[in-house]
Amino acid sequence: MASALPYVIAIQIVISLALAVLVFALARQVGVLHERIAPMGAMTSDHGPAVGELAPPLSMVTLAGERIEIGGPSALARSRLLLFVSASCPVCKKLLPIARSFASAERLQVVLVGDDEPAGQRAMIEQFQLEQLPYVNSPQVGMAYQVGKLPYAVLIDAQGVIRAKGLVNSREHLESLIVAEESGFGTIQAYLAARRIAGRDQSEVRHT
Repeated sequence: MASALPYVIAIQIVISLALAVLVFALARQVGVLHERIAPMGAMTSDHGPAVGELAPPLSMVTLAGERIEIGGPSALARSRLLLFVSASCPVCKKLLPIARSFASAERLQVVLVGDDEPAGQRAMIEQFQLEQLPYVNSPQVGMAYQVGKLPYAVLIDAQGVIRAKGLVNSREHLESLIVAEESGFGTIQAYLAARRIAGRDQSEVRHT
C-alpha cells in the first residue's frame, strides 16, 4: 500500500495541473466573450470638429427665449451633451426620456438641438416633459458640427473641448460617450482596441 502512495500523489498532481490549465483557458474565453459582447458605443463621424478640438463658440436662444452659450468654458463647470433630435424622428423620441434621466444621473447639462417647426418641437417637449432641458431650434448648430444623421450627440467638457461624439440610439450609446471622456479615448471602440493591444503586448512579454 505504501508503495502505491507515490503513484497516487503523482496522479493528483497531474489532475491538479490539468484543472489549472482548464481554468486558465476558461478565464481567457470569458475575457474574449466579454470583449465581443461589449457595447459598440456611439458610431463616430469624421465630419465636423474633431475630438480634442475646441467646440465652435455659438451664442443661441432657446425655444423658451433664454440665451445659451454652446462652446467655450461652461458657466456651470459641467460637461455639456448636445443631443441633435427631430420631432419627426422615431428613434429620437425613444431616446428623449432616456436623455432626460441621463441628465440628472450623470450631472450633465443636456442641450437638445433641432431644426424643425417650433410648434412640433414644443409639442414634443410637452409630450416627453422636457421643459427642464434647454432646446435650441437652429440649423446653425447642426451646420457647425456637420450633423448629417439623427439622433446625434456631441460631448463637450467644462473647458469647451469636444471629448466624444457620434450617432446614438440607446442609453448604452450615451454612456459610451461618458466612458470615452473618462478613459481619455475619443470613442469606446478606441478604448477597447487599446485594451486588446495592451493585452497582446503583456502576453508577448510573458512569453519572451
